[in-house]
Amino acid sequence: MIKFTLNERTVEVDVPGDTPLLWVLRDELGMTGTKFGCGIAQCGACTVHVYGQARRSCVTPISTIEGADVTTIEGLAASAGMDKDELHPVQTAWIEAQAPQCGYCQSGQIMQAVALLSESPEPTDEEISAGMAGNLCRCMAYVRIRKAIKLAAAARIEGNKQ
Repeated sequence: MIKFTLNERTVEVDVPGDTPLLWVLRDELGMTGTKFGCGIAQCGACTVHVYGQARRSCVTPISTIEGADVTTIEGLAASAGMDKDELHPVQTAWIEAQAPQCGYCQSGQIMQAVALLSESPEPTDEEISAGMAGNLCRCMAYVRIRKAIKLAAAARIEGNKQ
């Protein structure tokens, strides 16, 4: 049995230790917002947070998650102290910027963007490019993704002024 915290609640799974976290999240725990893209940590569709840091769940063995704090797109608002029915400010910015096209990669994009903004609250274009470089979008929505990140950063700054 492997026990960890998922989206603010304790869970236990009985799977082989080498099972990727992605498949545990999707198949065992029903967290289907985390997507399979490439299976080799190159596209970012499977990005989740482990202790607040972006992690590619497709190559993370579940055995390394024992006791960890894991957040998926489904728990993102709650991880920021918001009600489960609310949207995280980055999700709100994504909608405002109309960032998604097909949407498949967007949960991973959002999780990566939240991690980026926690490290760099007012990122430059260069910091956004570097911080988001490992997250691929087949629809090429990068301009709108950058806009959403800047909107989220501006909203955070505006919120701190009030």
